[in-house]
Amino acid sequence: MTALSQPARARFSIERRYPASLEQAWALWTTRDGIESWWGPEGFRVAVLSLDLRPGGDLVYQMIADAPEQVAFMERAGMPLATECRVTYTEVTAPQRLAYTTLTDFVPGVDPYEVATLVELEAAGEEVRIVVTFDAMHDDVWTERSRAGHESQLAKLTALLAARRGGMAPA
Repeated sequence: MTALSQPARARFSIERRYPASLEQAWALWTTRDGIESWWGPEGFRVAVLSLDLRPGGDLVYQMIADAPEQVAFMERAGMPLATECRVTYTEVTAPQRLAYTTLTDFVPGVDPYEVATLVELEAAGEEVRIVVTFDAMHDDVWTERSRAGHESQLAKLTALLAARRGGMAPA
């Protein structure tokens, strides 16, 4: 089944505000150094293999489990500790919108499919407001894992920006 013939899936959004400029936040989402500094849920790190930031371009990275609890989970699930991931950009409107699809080809026993994500950034005084909207996955369990992964990843972004400012993370 191609992405065009897939039935519509539910979508979920997460909104956060960060102590950063719009340009700083955009760079964290769109550059090798930025992505490698925070991308991926807690317990994982990312190594960017290639980045072509344009509609139709790809971000190829390796997601690597590096925390003991994540390593144990991956081993129990029969999943590799490092997985090559591919994001294909569908919209790049600097510095406000970034849309992409991610090929979900790592779930044992599930045929590969695409998950769409939209990142919207907006200046809000001395902060930036970021809304991440993403497709549900193939079932409720994996959708919850995806939501938790996005929440965890955005918490890493909060910690990174707080550390760069030398202050506490926002409540």
